[in-house]
Amino acid sequence: MQNPKSLSELMAVGGKRLTALKSRSLQRTIILAEVRSALPARLAQAVTSAGIEQHRLTVGVTGAVWASRIRYFTDSLRTGVGGSLGVPIHSVRIRVLPPGT
Repeated sequence: MQNPKSLSELMAVGGKRLTALKSRSLQRTIILAEVRSALPARLAQAVTSAGIEQHRLTVGVTGAVWASRIRYFTDSLRTGVGGSLGVPIHSVRIRVLPPGT
């Protein structure tokens, strides 16, 4: 039987899939930081996730009230986040995430 490896050892070794996962996670962290910086502080606290796929920015928020308020900022998010990341964003989608996500 093999000796079990710690998670940190597995992360250090990597592999194609794990490297891709780490890269995607880092990208989403950067996008989340950009989205939060483009919003007023109170609204930024409600944003829990963000990602860009096929020129669409998807923002995950903690509740419907916050989603409604953030929708007023979609144009500034599209231009601000897209400009700072150097990625054209054609649309913004706001998603309400279930608690604990």
